[in-house]
Amino acid sequence: MLELSESNIHLNIRVETKLQAIEMAAQALETAGNVEPGYLQGMLAREQQTSTFLGNGIAIPHGTLETREMVKKTGVQVFQFPQGIEWGEGNIAYVVIGIAARSDEHLALLRQLTHVLGDEDTAAKLAKITDVAQFRAILIGETTEDFCLPKENIHLDVDTQSLLTLVAMNAGQLQTQSAVEHRFVSEVIGNAALPLGKGLWVTDSVSGNLKNSLVFSRAKTIFNHNGKPVKGVITISAVSDAIAPVLARLLEENVQTALLNGNSTEILTALSGGDVSVSEKIQTAQVSNTVVGTFTIRNEHGLHARPSAVLVNEVKKFAAKITVQNITRGSEVVSAKSLMKIVALGVIQGHRLRFVAEGDDAKQAIESLGQAIAEGLGENVSSVSPAEPDTIEVMGEQSHAPAVAEDSGLPSDAIEAVFVINNEHGLHARPSAVLVNEVKKYNASVAVQNLDRDSQLVSAKSLMKIVALGVVKGSRLRFVATGEQAKEAIEGIRLAIESGLGEGKGKGEE
Repeated sequence: MLELSESNIHLNIRVETKLQAIEMAAQALETAGNVEPGYLQGMLAREQQTSTFLGNGIAIPHGTLETREMVKKTGVQVFQFPQGIEWGEGNIAYVVIGIAARSDEHLALLRQLTHVLGDEDTAAKLAKITDVAQFRAILIGETTEDFCLPKENIHLDVDTQSLLTLVAMNAGQLQTQSAVEHRFVSEVIGNAALPLGKGLWVTDSVSGNLKNSLVFSRAKTIFNHNGKPVKGVITISAVSDAIAPVLARLLEENVQTALLNGNSTEILTALSGGDVSVSEKIQTAQVSNTVVGTFTIRNEHGLHARPSAVLVNEVKKFAAKITVQNITRGSEVVSAKSLMKIVALGVIQGHRLRFVAEGDDAKQAIESLGQAIAEGLGENVSSVSPAEPDTIEVMGEQSHAPAVAEDSGLPSDAIEAVFVINNEHGLHARPSAVLVNEVKKYNASVAVQNLDRDSQLVSAKSLMKIVALGVVKGSRLRFVATGEQAKEAIEGIRLAIESGLGEGKGKGEE
């Protein structure tokens, strides 16, 4: 992707000749520190060899092979000439892109301009548009149109017990639609999903995104390796701010209700910002009547036939639907009312079992099971101290345990800073996008953490992950930067936050 700053774009310029246009481009490249004095002669010599007019009103003057040594750093300067410049052979150039390239970087630019060269209407917009941000978005292939989500990107009632399956399914759908590259798929499969709450999770990647898109897959409640419930996974590809409003809606109560309980039409309507009347009673009932208990087996010989039978008989006392999983062995989820399936779990002393109960008496059932297991299920048990404490979680009452910050093993040269967000409405979509765009300017790896919510460190180049941090006015954000421009990145972030991230003056480093 061409790294093009708005400061390198010059709109509504007027010159009379092709020579003047090339001279202007050469001077701008020299002023920006891209080339040494004299690069102009190489640009003119290149034009004598072959015209740099590409078609659809675009020309890309650049130097010859002999003048590559005069390039100090690769860069471009873009000029818009609304009145047009005669470029030879009857061709009129409206957009002139002066290029300084050390090697063949200009070829990447040509590939990137394919969408403009093949579309006369798009090229015509570039010739007349007066907004720099819109000009840049069109030139580098970022859509400025409203984000549209196809119905086939919504998958409901997926039959799986694996979070990874949902992630892989979503990523595969995006790749099939040419919305992402293979490296996107590899990254989302290899990295942990981000919890939004209520069993909804998000995955995305800072690399391999080709266009804005989103896929949602919903399954019956399953659990990740940390025992957190998974009801649905949203996988996002983002290349422009056009998707930002959709990302912000993912945090809204009515949208999450639609994702959890709505049909495809209701979900699409909610994500598009429309009104949708999905009954929250269904969701409330599911959440409040679902209880998860995780217990350690103390029995010396584990769950052989006799204690298994006692366990099953205890389960059958309750109307709730109860399933169980041996999380120590990573077994499948099975019915806790089946003696054969309990025995087949292969539970020995010290194994941890996770029970999920759904129904009006779910809480009583889990509490009773916990007591029965602690008492030995009809057998005497020694005073075994479990490696982890037994837990009971009532979904809807239990707040999500904060994820462990992924800052162990940070490089010794990592640069950290904590800044306070003073935007009146926190980091909603627009200021989040400004922050992400600032971070992307630097050759550095930057992670961010919301200290006030004890969140995990997430990539500061991911718009979704910034929005999902739930940053409100007064929140303290910790940034960790590593790499060649780590120091510059932290300073740029500081200045951007102090200036209000596009919403007026803010302040504050802690």
